[in-house]
Amino acid sequence: MKLFKFIFSKTFLVQLILAVVVLVALIFGALKYLDVTTNHNETIEVPDLSKFQLDIVDKKLEEMNLRREILDSASFNPKYPPFSVLDQVPKPGKRVKANRKIYITLNPSGYIDVEIPQNLIRKTRRQVEPTLIALGFKIGEIIMRPDIAKGAILELRHKGETIEAGDFLQKSSAIDLVVGDGSLR
Repeated sequence: MKLFKFIFSKTFLVQLILAVVVLVALIFGALKYLDVTTNHNETIEVPDLSKFQLDIVDKKLEEMNLRREILDSASFNPKYPPFSVLDQVPKPGKRVKANRKIYITLNPSGYIDVEIPQNLIRKTRRQVEPTLIALGFKIGEIIMRPDIAKGAILELRHKGETIEAGDFLQKSSAIDLVVGDGSLR
């Protein structure tokens, strides 16, 4: 019985109303604070940075109050200038807040150098060609030379010079194959 009297007493009801008012004021204040500090509905459209050099990208982003971070250099793409932007996150046209980081992937200065693998000499052309192509090389001329082994790779050449296992060549280089014709028996 005392509990019901206390709940319906003037003191309890005043305290309850005061607590509700303070709670509503705190929630309203927190929402206003978040609205001001998070720049609600104030966004910037992300520009298209593809094919721009890094110094131009920095100027554009600084003008728009954005920042950049380089993720990594990707595989060389000959359609883009060296050290230009290949990809960006967020994508162009997306809306972001001020001071947001734009993550960019740069085009390296050229193809990487790839090592010529071991044990290609005296293997068949059917074994060697896919290996070289998988490493990013192109197959150049096929030069036939008299040898006992028909279709065996006798030598690898690049621009007329013999290359050995362990040498490095730029990816996408053309490698000429000297192949045995099986005429010596």
